[in-house]
Amino acid sequence: MKTDSFRPSRAVEARAIEAVLMVATEPLATQFLAGIVETTPEEVERICIEISGWYESNQTGFQLVKVAGGWRFASHPDMYMFVEKFAKEGFSTRLSAAAMETLAIVAYKQPLSRSQIAAVRGVNSDGVIRLLSQRGYISVHGHASGPGQPGLYGTTPAFLEKLGLNSLDDLPPLAGFVPGLEEAEVLDSQLGDSHNE
Repeated sequence: MKTDSFRPSRAVEARAIEAVLMVATEPLATQFLAGIVETTPEEVERICIEISGWYESNQTGFQLVKVAGGWRFASHPDMYMFVEKFAKEGFSTRLSAAAMETLAIVAYKQPLSRSQIAAVRGVNSDGVIRLLSQRGYISVHGHASGPGQPGLYGTTPAFLEKLGLNSLDDLPPLAGFVPGLEEAEVLDSQLGDSHNE
């Protein structure tokens, strides 16, 4: 292990950032960390990148990553099989297929009202919306101007954090998951044939 290769010019600030991030329950913004360690945001950014590089070069089981607009510790992607095994032992609460589907609709089409979500899914989604709101993955981001002024749902920083994304721009493009026109026509004809049998 190359333990002596990490020599930041401001070691006290680096250690302070590590200590604060270790106890944080959510990603911390560069600006916030700068206030804590009493230095500039540019210096915090430089230190975090340096720390992150040191962890990577020393092949640790965790990383310092920038997600949801802030910095946090995360398990290294190479260790996913062990983290997955840990999660399967009952320490993780999983979302149902309906919840995942609803969350994807909100993530890609936000902001949406309950009725718009139900229209896309084809079923009433009130229970799933309530669950996702309770988990903190979606919240009301405003109200529509139409009758009744329904709440418009969008994703939260907790959603970005859970997926390890820095912003919604990091979501994969939908084109890779949605069939093209020709493929859709083939699928439609195959489904039609199977219904006629």
